[in-house]
Amino acid sequence: MFSHVTVGTNDLGKAKGFYESLLNPLGLVRHVEFPSAVGYGPAGGRPQLWVLNPVDKKAATVGNGITVGLEAANRAAVEAAYKAGMAAGGRDEGPPGLRPHYHPNYYGAYLRDPDGNKVCIVCHKSASSPA
Repeated sequence: MFSHVTVGTNDLGKAKGFYESLLNPLGLVRHVEFPSAVGYGPAGGRPQLWVLNPVDKKAATVGNGITVGLEAANRAAVEAAYKAGMAAGGRDEGPPGLRPHYHPNYYGAYLRDPDGNKVCIVCHKSASSPA
């Protein structure tokens, strides 16, 4: 449904370290890098998540109610991405665990990137589903 999503940053180097740590366990890689933007996506695919300095040269700000949701292949990948993101400067918004109020197999974790953007890592499969 989406072509891409962009996340603004005021420190591209710091954001790049965070997102590369967070995205690695999810199998997402850096496809392209420019002086003011970095694009990530699935290996062999195209960049679909862009981290960038705002084009209008104003400070990047956090959108209230906006969350970038990233799908994980399994629950272990949710946990690995969350741990890596926290180690790379993320702030906890909800550790890995079931969120049955969404649906019985919703296993997710929430954190904020160094600029305060909210990120969710989620697996919609049961614990017994193959990866």
